[in-house]
Amino acid sequence: HPDNAKHNLLTVMAFGVLADVETGYPLLLSELTLTTAIRTAAASVAAAKVLARPDSQKMALIGNGCQSDFQAIAFHHLLGINEIRCFDVDPTASEKLKANLAGYPGLNIIICDSAAEATQGVDIITTVTADKKYATIITPDMVETGVHINGVGGDCPGKTEIAKEVLLDANIYVEYEPQTRIEGDIQQLPSNHPVFDLWKVLAEKIVGRESDEQVTVFDSVGFALEDFSALSYVHQLTKEYNEGVTIDLI
Repeated sequence: HPDNAKHNLLTVMAFGVLADVETGYPLLLSELTLTTAIRTAAASVAAAKVLARPDSQKMALIGNGCQSDFQAIAFHHLLGINEIRCFDVDPTASEKLKANLAGYPGLNIIICDSAAEATQGVDIITTVTADKKYATIITPDMVETGVHINGVGGDCPGKTEIAKEVLLDANIYVEYEPQTRIEGDIQQLPSNHPVFDLWKVLAEKIVGRESDEQVTVFDSVGFALEDFSALSYVHQLTKEYNEGVTIDLI
């Protein structure tokens, strides 16, 4: 909900329920806004570990709302990214991101004046914009040889970030193909255009990146299994640390 900021609300508003499958009895009612932010960044890094060049150090971050903080922290700590070139149509968002990340030593934040400037000389491009419209934020001239694109913002019908021409020239990896065909950037492509399941790369059933020159795209839209995994982990933590309260929901 990109207009939420006008009402002093978060762009992503979510809660989750974990229930017993056999009985339907609810086990956990939890916030899912923060949890979604964490699991989205975690999925991005999991994909980049097998799809980006191993020596990646610089990342462009287009769209500097709240999710960008989590993406930046995850890529810095888990993938060794030490320079982030960021851009947002709202300059105050980029300034806020830079201020939030000031406490992370070894992470250099460069605010750019355009998406094209931000993508110059980077190893990874992460797009995480919020506006619900057909947008073309990443165009072929911005994509250098060997770049990995982490497309996070194109996550519902009628909402895109990556030019069709970029997709056609890249190897595309998805969480769950039937859903991504409708909600992801590949909604722009013919229904028979080849894509690859990310889980098969993670399980070493297929090869991910094949060369340093290859352009790869992770067309991330979010997937229910990720929410289930996150909620299951939260449920585990509530028992481990004796957190939460019992309520008479039923």
